[in-house]
Amino acid sequence: MADNRPAAYLFDLDGTLVDTAPDIHVALNHALSGAGIAPVSEALTRHWVGHGVRAMLTAAFEHHDLPAQDSRFEESVAALSAHYEAHVADRSRPYPKVVSTLEKLAERAPLAVVTNKLSRFTLPLLEALDLRRHFAAVISHDNSPKPKPAPEPAFLACERLECTPSEALFVGDSATDVACARAAGCPVVVYRHGYNHGIDPESLGADAVFDSFDELLAA
Repeated sequence: MADNRPAAYLFDLDGTLVDTAPDIHVALNHALSGAGIAPVSEALTRHWVGHGVRAMLTAAFEHHDLPAQDSRFEESVAALSAHYEAHVADRSRPYPKVVSTLEKLAERAPLAVVTNKLSRFTLPLLEALDLRRHFAAVISHDNSPKPKPAPEPAFLACERLECTPSEALFVGDSATDVACARAAGCPVVVYRHGYNHGIDPESLGADAVFDSFDELLAA
């Protein structure tokens, strides 16, 4: 790191760069409605988001005392995915100061997205919100041998950005991100207002917790 600044930045997507929960929530309730299951609140969706479509639907089914082995589950997975893909950026928006911060950080060092989201959702979302241009690499669930919390996505991002993990600052919002960063050897900070699954951000084990994206400019 030059002048104690990171040589690269690795960003989680959902709950870190972009508040994607509103579109995911609509897609989830669309799938539940199609299966004849009552809708859930956005607060619950925000609590479940971040572990993939199947994990979210499992949580929603369990919320209604239904097993994931229910005959409607696979149809619901397909319905949620199709609806979300068609409406990936209807309501989703970058968090405050994300765009201006990315513009300034990209002048200092290369940036990457490291997400467990599938590329069929990730790339259209980044394009629709005009964020793709800031990133030299985008690592999605289907681009890496293993998803977070395994270190492989961070390793792959660092390889593409031509830096060592210890030189790259990982910016996330959840225990999954912290575990990935730690396993890879990256310093890691956590956005306080992301998708923390009900866990106090201060207890996630990150090097720091930040409240506003422009704080990264002083890192």
